[in-house]
Amino acid sequence: MARITTWPWRKQGVQSDLNLNRYGYMRIPHTSTLSQARRPFVAINTMQNIELTKQLDAIVAHASQVILGKQHEIRLSLACLLARGHLLIEDLPGVGKTTLAHVLAQTLGLQYQRIQFTSDLLPADILGVSIFDKSEQGFHFHPGPIFAQLILADEVNRATPKAQSALLEAMEEGQVTIEGQTRPLPEPFFVIATQNPTYQIGTFPLPESQLDRFLMRISLGYPDTSAERALLSGDDRREMLRQHDACIQPGQLAELQQAASKIHVADALLDYVQALLDLSRRSPQFTHGLSPRAGLALLRGAKAWALMAGRRHAMPEDVQTVMPHVVGHRLQAVAESGQQSSNALLALLKDVAIP
Repeated sequence: MARITTWPWRKQGVQSDLNLNRYGYMRIPHTSTLSQARRPFVAINTMQNIELTKQLDAIVAHASQVILGKQHEIRLSLACLLARGHLLIEDLPGVGKTTLAHVLAQTLGLQYQRIQFTSDLLPADILGVSIFDKSEQGFHFHPGPIFAQLILADEVNRATPKAQSALLEAMEEGQVTIEGQTRPLPEPFFVIATQNPTYQIGTFPLPESQLDRFLMRISLGYPDTSAERALLSGDDRREMLRQHDACIQPGQLAELQQAASKIHVADALLDYVQALLDLSRRSPQFTHGLSPRAGLALLRGAKAWALMAGRRHAMPEDVQTVMPHVVGHRLQAVAESGQQSSNALLALLKDVAIP
């Protein structure tokens, strides 16, 4: 067998006799033993990564005590936060959107504020306002609810576009500009927005520029039979939230985010992502293609998903898992194609070969 340099040790130039594919996974010959097959995997997953994975699994399990039967959606939400992104939850009222945001804030030990978006909401209600103090003969700034670590923008599409726009600078730059003065927001800073389906009365569709600020969009859906039975016969969710303790501190969350950003991405995986972006721009099924920001979001989401799987490198499977949630709200199928955006997206994934 030829001696090759495998990517986990490429910087050190260490040689390996193992037959690995382009992503560092071992091609196991028929004569290989189980112990031989495990050697590269142990080298890739250091003790530090194992501890991080255990910590992330504990966070998911802790949140699943309140949100029943939605482990995959909880993992997607956590991956979005690890990738330093903002999350949009779109679904019918009453399926647990608000509860999920509250549970994540409690579990991660973050300062939490909820903003109920209504048709009469003003930007000052979100950002804050300066009020004249007669005794001191001066204006004093009173911060709005945006100055927290995790913001729940509840039913964000029930507010007017003017109120919705108050989130744009905060979500993109982590700061707000009020009365000519720029004020930084706390670190870390996340926005979890919920929205009702646009066909419901009293909704204002989010513009594309604001949708693009959300790294992921997920839907919870109805619980399965066993989860719903446990929900109906169990304790009140609001009472459980009051007793829900934090699993980690904000400083530990920053370490997890740093670990996610250091996940290795091979050149072959970058080729795969670029092929997906290119085909979305050339495909007649979409009104427009994916932007460079969408490509960056796709990579960040894939790296966070790889970390949660206990790996130090991202794979095409990670891209495929997060892609419907990362680009589903960024792509719109043309009306003439007769396809929904979700079906056109699946066709996009099938048309690009995995390298």
